[in-house]
Amino acid sequence: MKQRVAVFTGTRAEYGLLYWLMRDVQACPDLELQVIAGAMHLAPEFGETWREIVADGFTIDAKVEMLVSSNTRVGIAKSIGLGTIGLADALARLDPQILVILGDRFEALAAAQTALVMGIPIAHLHGGEITEGAYDDAMRHAITKMAHLHFTATQEYRRRVMQMGEAPETVFNVGAFGLDHLTRTEAMPPAALSESLGVVIDRPYFLVTYHPVTQGDEEPQRTVAALLQALDDFPGHQVILTYPNADHGGRAIIPELERYASERPGRVVTVPSLGFRRYHAALKHASAVVGNSSSGIIEAPSVHVPSVNIGIRQAGRLSADSVVHCAADAASIVAALNRALSTEFREVCRNTLNPYGQGNAAAQTVHVLRQRHAFAPKRFHTVP
Repeated sequence: MKQRVAVFTGTRAEYGLLYWLMRDVQACPDLELQVIAGAMHLAPEFGETWREIVADGFTIDAKVEMLVSSNTRVGIAKSIGLGTIGLADALARLDPQILVILGDRFEALAAAQTALVMGIPIAHLHGGEITEGAYDDAMRHAITKMAHLHFTATQEYRRRVMQMGEAPETVFNVGAFGLDHLTRTEAMPPAALSESLGVVIDRPYFLVTYHPVTQGDEEPQRTVAALLQALDDFPGHQVILTYPNADHGGRAIIPELERYASERPGRVVTVPSLGFRRYHAALKHASAVVGNSSSGIIEAPSVHVPSVNIGIRQAGRLSADSVVHCAADAASIVAALNRALSTEFREVCRNTLNPYGQGNAAAQTVHVLRQRHAFAPKRFHTVP
C-alpha cells in the first residue's frame, strides 16, 4: 500500500521550491501525493496561482481559504485561525501519513499546529535558518519543534535544528530546494520571457522583490519609496517588479509599485507572480537581484548573479560572497547597486560557491520519505 504524503503550499514562492519534490513524490511507486493549496494561491489579487499548480499537472486535493483581506497584524492572526479550521477539515478527509511543510510563514504555522494536534507527523523543509527581520523567524523554529523529520539547506542549519533538541537521525542536510530548478527545469528563452511579460526586455535589467519587514522598525512604504528612488539612478536598466507577499503591510506597497511602473512604460513592468519558470529565466539573465527576498541569497549565487539585499528582513541568514547587504535608504541602495554592477564584483560573482547545495534536494528527501518511519513520541535530544 502506498504511503500518503500530503504537501501544503500557501504561496507562489513556496510552491516553486516544492515543485520538484512534488513531482518526485508523484512519480514514486511507493508514495501517493496529496496537494493542499491555500492562502495566496486562492487570492485574485495575488494572481490565483493555484491555476499554475493545476497547469503543471498536479491535482489539488484540497483548497483552504484562509486569507483575510486586511493589511494589519489582526488580519494575519485571523488568517491563521481560518487556516487552522480549514486545514483541520482537509487533513481529516485526506488522512495523510505525513505532511510536508516548507519554511516559516504564518500559513505554514497554521498547517503545522493543525497536524500536531491531529497526530499527523510533519516533514519540515528549510528549518534552522535565521531571518531576524520577520516574525517568520520564530514561526520557523516553532514548526521545527512540531516536526518529526527535518530537511535543512546547509550543515550549519542542521546543527541548529539539533541544537533545538531534535535527534540527529531525524535531521538531513539536503541543500536548498530552489536549486533543483537550476539543474532540472528547462530554461525559458529571453524572447519567451519578454512575450509573457508584455514588454520587450532589450536592455540590462534588475529583478526586484521587496517583502514587508514584520519584526523591527523598517517601515515598508518608506523603504519601497527609497528603493524606487534608487532605481531611478539607473535609467539604462529596465526593471521587473514582482508583488510582495501577503504579510501585513504588503497590500499598501502594491499601489506604489503600480504607480511607479505606469509612469515609466516600457522600462518598468509589474507582475503579481512570475511563477518559477519565468522567475528563474528572469533571474538567470538579470544584472542584479534587488530587494529582500530569500531567493537573492539562496538561488542567485548559483547562477553567478549579484544580489543587493536591502534592510533587516534576511538578517542572520547565511549568504555567499555575491550578496551585497545594505541599509534601507536610497543612498545605501544606490551605493550597493553600483558595487554589484562593477567589473570587480562581477568577477567575484563568477567565482562564487553557493553554500546551499548542488540542486538535488528533492531526490534526497524522497529517498527518506519512502522509508517507513515509526514515529514514536519525540524526546528532547541534548547536544553533548
